Amino acid sequence: MAYILHLETTTQQCSVALSFKGKCIAEKELLTEHFSHGEKLHVFIQEVLHHANVEFSQLDAIAISKGPGSYTGLRIGVAAAKGLCFALDLPLIAIQTLELLVAPFFGNSEYAFFIPMLDARRMEVYTAVFDASKNWIQQTNALVLSEHSFYELVGQSPCLVIGNGASKFQAIHPKINARFTEKVHYPSAKEMTQLAWIQFECKNFEDLATFEPYYLKDFQTTPSKK
Repeated sequence: MAYILHLETTTQQCSVALSFKGKCIAEKELLTEHFSHGEKLHVFIQEVLHHANVEFSQLDAIAISKGPGSYTGLRIGVAAAKGLCFALDLPLIAIQTLELLVAPFFGNSEYAFFIPMLDARRMEVYTAVFDASKNWIQQTNALVLSEHSFYELVGQSPCLVIGNGASKFQAIHPKINARFTEKVHYPSAKEMTQLAWIQFECKNFEDLATFEPYYLKDFQTTPSKK
């Protein structure tokens, strides 16, 4: 058996998927204006397993989108994943969120580079750069966007910019040859299945005792005006 439960909570979209040998067989997701992960995540887990007629005891691993992303979303997702792993004695698989974000777009020969962007504060995004062969050209980093961002790296090669931070970049009319998706694309658990299956076959598991979300930046709060 090779059932893997996938959890994705890094943005406003909360999603859960179940796969068998790398193929998604059930999924549930909800995009809301405000984070609903604390209310929906465990409900979605139950619904996905019920829909596939799979018991918790049949699971072989838990996969989590590890970040970067929302601090609160990451904490909720990772806490749920680790809790299931400890309770069911299962291995934990962690997937880089920006790699997950661009995964559905690889294979489109129209673009030389793929640039995922997750919204951070103000004009800042969490971003990276991949080439058409799925290689990391620039590792995950927090970047304050300007019209000249990425130009030295990609020049005028056609680039697809993806994610809920892409609109910030589009608004400042970047100098690179950037294209944007018509709809905002969010990382989704159903798109983790192949990435997690590769890690499962390689037995590339996390240390449950020490694993933490990839926050990239320290948690920040807005001081009270009172």
